[in-house]
Amino acid sequence: MGSYVPSTPEQQQEMLQALGLNSFRELFSVVPEEMYLEDGALNIPGGMSELEVIRKVSEMAGKNRVFSTVLRGAGAYDHYIPSIVKYIPAKEEFLTAYTPYQAEMSQGILQSIFEYQTMICELTGMDVSNASVYDGATAAAEAAAMCRDRKRRVTLISAAAHPDTIQTVKTYCYGTGDELRIVPAKDGKTDLQALKEMLTPEVASFYVQQPNFYGMIEDAQAIGELVHEAGAMYVMGCNPISLGLLKSPRECGADVAVGEGQPLGMPLSYGGPYLGFMCTTQKHMRKLPGRIVGETVDSKGERAYVLSLQAREQHIRREKASSNICSNQALCALTAGVYMATMGAEGIAQAAKQSMSKAHYLAKELCSIPGVSLKHEGEFFHEFLTLLPKAEEVLKALEQADILGGLPVDDGILWCATEKVSKAQLDKAVAIVKEVLA
Repeated sequence: MGSYVPSTPEQQQEMLQALGLNSFRELFSVVPEEMYLEDGALNIPGGMSELEVIRKVSEMAGKNRVFSTVLRGAGAYDHYIPSIVKYIPAKEEFLTAYTPYQAEMSQGILQSIFEYQTMICELTGMDVSNASVYDGATAAAEAAAMCRDRKRRVTLISAAAHPDTIQTVKTYCYGTGDELRIVPAKDGKTDLQALKEMLTPEVASFYVQQPNFYGMIEDAQAIGELVHEAGAMYVMGCNPISLGLLKSPRECGADVAVGEGQPLGMPLSYGGPYLGFMCTTQKHMRKLPGRIVGETVDSKGERAYVLSLQAREQHIRREKASSNICSNQALCALTAGVYMATMGAEGIAQAAKQSMSKAHYLAKELCSIPGVSLKHEGEFFHEFLTLLPKAEEVLKALEQADILGGLPVDDGILWCATEKVSKAQLDKAVAIVKEVLA
């Protein structure tokens, strides 16, 4: 890549001197001395042939452990993905890094994004969707940013939200110099009394996850009423599959709905790439960050698609921007769109029903074992937290049987079941837990 550096050594030296420096080492003086690499220290080996690369990568991939039964969620879920969902986004017409600024050359891509936005709005009940952001945690942070104004700068977030989401919102707040306050949880759900007391005049918005990190179903409608009474905006983070059964964010009074789109047809894939969806009401659509594709008519009166409200994803005037998003996850959005179109409303509802019923069956069977109990009582979707003695031994025994058990969380185990696991697999897991604890 050296030949592509646009400045010559002489020009580089001239720039250093303009800064009052003599060398690049001086420019990077804040970097600790022990972190510098001297010439040749990288010791990069020579290149390989294509066949050698295939062998090497295959050897590395062989170290992956793929479980036949997955009973863990915590933000990434093992749902069934119809074959067509993998096939269509892999077509070379879509598998491109091209950003469709020129609408006349990009009608197919723009229509696919428009269809995705439409289905996200149908799923959430909201009016307007953007064409996605990086992931669910980023979507939550972007939503918090779009809710602030000059007088209200404080963001509230439930302690029952995913820890990674809390950390991401915290990072965004640090970057803009705004304050994040965490509303405590009580019995596995947002403490409504604490929320009421914390909704002071400087609060811009409150974020709640539904279902929350512990799998519990929050009283989202009551939360919305409290937030709006205080004059703040209400942001709901949603599991999109759960919306096949639960009330939509719009029905709960949300101003902004966000979430992780991974359950909509994206495999676990060692953590990505994933997809953050964002949608809002018409009242707030001009604050929505990122790209929005709209439908119009061309000079011949025929249907056409364009980028709406702004020509690019990012806000070009940085000093006035409410968002730093400068790209989207178009291929992941296409995947989610194909998944939603393939499954349809009935298919997503069926996936939600099966996930919920199987999780409740697993909870019932596990809690019939002496020593095992639910940590939090109440309604849950497809995840639940149990108190489990000998947790490390149990998880190891499950792993030996090719089962990925629940996630250790807060002195308990967070279990998950989706429509993909069978009753026989659940019974096998329960039998192993019973055997270990016996």
